[in-house]
Amino acid sequence: MQERRKSKRLELESKIIIKSLNDPNEQHEAIIDIIDVSKTGVGFSCSLPLTIGTVYEAYLTIWTKEVLHAFIEIVRIEKLGDHFNYGSTFVGMPGMDASRISIYDTVNTELEKQKNK
Repeated sequence: MQERRKSKRLELESKIIIKSLNDPNEQHEAIIDIIDVSKTGVGFSCSLPLTIGTVYEAYLTIWTKEVLHAFIEIVRIEKLGDHFNYGSTFVGMPGMDASRISIYDTVNTELEKQKNK
């Protein structure tokens, strides 16, 4: 399969809580497991069925334990057993938050280079 991502994906051990913005009556929250994250989007696993094109409010806990408030749009769904894997893009993420993810990528890449020497 040809790589189509615009930004390198990073793996983080983190969780986010999401709420649907498309339907005001849908106010349930779900904890999801992050598979990978980049400055343009996040991949995650969840047991709840979500809908492509739906925008969710997200609170992303990053490696520094800071919480980034973001909006994500579901762009890909894959069902695996009783869980779903989702791909999403950030909608209107502030540049400062995207830069935090980029900085982590740079530091992580440099640490990997030093480890492999």
